Amino acid sequence: MTETLATLIETHAEDLPAFGAPDRDWLSYGGLRGLASNVAASLHSMGVGRGDRVAIVLPNGPEMAAAFITIAQVATTAPLNPAYREEEYDFYLSDLKAKALVVMEGYDGPALAAARKADMAVIRLSVPEGAPAGAFELSSDREDRADESAPGPEDIALILHTSGTTSRPKIVPLLQTNVAASAMHIRTSLDLTQEDRCMNVMPLFHIHGLIAAVAASLAAGGSVWCAPGFDALKFFGWMKDSKPTWYTAVPTMHQAILSRAGRNAETIAETPLRFLRSSSASLPASVMRRLEETFGAPVIEGYGMTEAAHQMASNPLGKGRQRPGAVGLEAGPKVRIAHETEDRITGGTGEIVISGPNVTPGYEGNPDANEKSFFSAEGARWFRTGDQGAFDEEGYLRLTGRLKEIINRGGEKISPLEVDDVLLDHPDVAQVVTFALPHPKLGEDVAAAVVLSEGSEATEKDIRAFAAERIADFKVPRRIIIMDEIPKGATGKMQRIGLAEKLGLVDAAQS
Repeated sequence: MTETLATLIETHAEDLPAFGAPDRDWLSYGGLRGLASNVAASLHSMGVGRGDRVAIVLPNGPEMAAAFITIAQVATTAPLNPAYREEEYDFYLSDLKAKALVVMEGYDGPALAAARKADMAVIRLSVPEGAPAGAFELSSDREDRADESAPGPEDIALILHTSGTTSRPKIVPLLQTNVAASAMHIRTSLDLTQEDRCMNVMPLFHIHGLIAAVAASLAAGGSVWCAPGFDALKFFGWMKDSKPTWYTAVPTMHQAILSRAGRNAETIAETPLRFLRSSSASLPASVMRRLEETFGAPVIEGYGMTEAAHQMASNPLGKGRQRPGAVGLEAGPKVRIAHETEDRITGGTGEIVISGPNVTPGYEGNPDANEKSFFSAEGARWFRTGDQGAFDEEGYLRLTGRLKEIINRGGEKISPLEVDDVLLDHPDVAQVVTFALPHPKLGEDVAAAVVLSEGSEATEKDIRAFAAERIADFKVPRRIIIMDEIPKGATGKMQRIGLAEKLGLVDAAQS
């Protein structure tokens, strides 16, 4: 039974490739298991063991992927965004109660300054010359004794913060069994085998890349070719070199890839993908169709979040079984619709709730959030996702938006996702994010930030007229802001909450 990250990789053949990277030899599964043993010995000699928390601040790439997989077999991993400032590291390292920080040899950035202020152990990661992708050595000037027993299924493997858009981010602990269960769910959904290779372009301080790209691939004995981040200009060159069978990304990445696909038709033809995957934000139906036409492969949209160790629902494989605009069928945990304020399962349209082996046991040190987020009904413990949606007659789940993002225009509830989809059908619109604009009488009105296709001269008036022919008047954006680029979060997701304020629209709207 697969219950820990160690058992996830223990049975694969020694010589199968596990991790690759640009201009590097492949690290085999035998090499990965050997690395895990070396990492355990090193960490134990530094006083780090079972139950200790290790913050990891490394650039994207095979070392980050391998560090997560191997350190999590010894202690609790806490990957952090390398782009944070010192004040942010002060907060996160303290909030996580991290015992040690792992950084690259030679790193002298803000994470190190924050760790020194906190008198934390600093562990340096170095890559021996000529080492295969992901192989590394650890060193530290601290020596101590540690619990050398291996973590069990109920120990915490991974700890992440929720993305706090309007409030203090919450700590999400994910047990070994949560992470292993989710990896196996994704492996099953995508029918992954040792023949599959994922080209990872997702950041590895985020649940999407860590579980969908890395852990699920390893669960299947497949390989992961680790790009040093996402770069649309280099994507097709990497694709040519790595020869993947799939990749996973967020919608904004897919849109950037599509913008360069026309001049890379030869690479697409020479490197046929079995499927493409999208998650972490709703994929517009028009983008899904263009991806499928461009790559000649099914686009599998999945629905995930940190508290579920990523995946909750997924469109199935198989020609014609994907539904544009739907996040798919139940794919791992039980997925139901609950009343938005009462603790009961209702069906219809309401709050999406989940229950299963991949779901976090609860937020750390936050009883108020746990009381609001979890409830028991029908013999199960349910987690409230904060998303609103409904199942169609075939069991496909469709999201209508985050409950906090639903626009309330004088009592009329408007799904920003619906408006996004309509505006994206305009031939001159490349990207869009619809959001709430404060209004002195209605409470909220509809606004949209838009990026036009290259060379387009469409105006706000043109786009509003296009929308007015397709949706009810109250859903048509009162304001359309044409921009060169829409603000995005660290993982490439466009941010709806607080966008009016970021764009300086709040005071103007209320005056």
